[in-house]
Amino acid sequence: MEAIVNEKIDLNEFNLSDEELFSRVDNSLASSEKITAPRYSYWKSVARVFFKKKINIILLSALALLIAFAFIYSLANGFNRYENISDIDKTQLLTAGEAFSLFGPSIKWAFGTGGQGQSLFNELWESTRISVSLAFICAAINLTIGIVLGAVWGYSKRFDVIMTEVYNIIGNVPYVLLVSVIVLITGGGFWPFVFALTVTGWLGIAYFIRTQVLIIRDREYNLASRCLGTPIMRITLRNILPFMTSIIVTIAATEIPSYISYEVFLSYIGYGMSGASLGKMIQNGQLYMNTVGKEFVFWIPVAITGFTTMVLYVTGQNLGDASDPRTHM
Repeated sequence: MEAIVNEKIDLNEFNLSDEELFSRVDNSLASSEKITAPRYSYWKSVARVFFKKKINIILLSALALLIAFAFIYSLANGFNRYENISDIDKTQLLTAGEAFSLFGPSIKWAFGTGGQGQSLFNELWESTRISVSLAFICAAINLTIGIVLGAVWGYSKRFDVIMTEVYNIIGNVPYVLLVSVIVLITGGGFWPFVFALTVTGWLGIAYFIRTQVLIIRDREYNLASRCLGTPIMRITLRNILPFMTSIIVTIAATEIPSYISYEVFLSYIGYGMSGASLGKMIQNGQLYMNTVGKEFVFWIPVAITGFTTMVLYVTGQNLGDASDPRTHM
């Protein structure tokens, strides 16, 4: 008891002014039952929990550096695969030191040259920009369609019957096989590749969201909204989806790096994009992976691909954990 009495309370944690903390209460029942509670902001709490871990600051810094090189450096400097094609015998497959000796010191030769005498440094960031853009566009499309349809799917019993049959048919077709066939038909351009990854990519997300909605759709506040005549779409957008913010962020953390992995794998087996991409660099570099002194042409894009997917995944997972209100206590 003495320890409790002597314990000091920091009033600053309530984030309230002195007038709010210490004010005269009127002699009335309503005033005496008024409860003072600290102000709560959901996204401020998410930021506080997220930045409390130093590893998240390091990951965000690494992600910012990666985005800066991929989108700012690559757009500012450009990439020309055939800039040294006329002297390919002298310029192909040079190490960084050899490239510096031939062209002079410059950051564009920091990784040496490729099989056509091109700057591997510039090609790497151009490829990273394409692959990351592909991942974010596909994730945005699939998440938007999957979340909206999944929420309605879980709430509407009529829609559930139709979508369950669609899922049973399409969901049993291997996703990589389906994407490979679509890419083979439509071609390996950027937007055909986006179409291939999104034509059915939203279905798995929708099914997962549907399962989550089934868990919470019959809770008291949702039943009350239905009794008051609230439309299903409004209940879905206002009552259900905000409740699943942390789940949605976690799904996004998984989806974004997965599209980079799909692109790299399909390029590796010969069904990738026709232009620059991380998968295309790895496919071209595999010719030299066992060549003594030239292995860097293969392992540099492999290392950047692994680093990119790892940073995106871990950052997203930690943000998903911070989005859970139970971690805000």
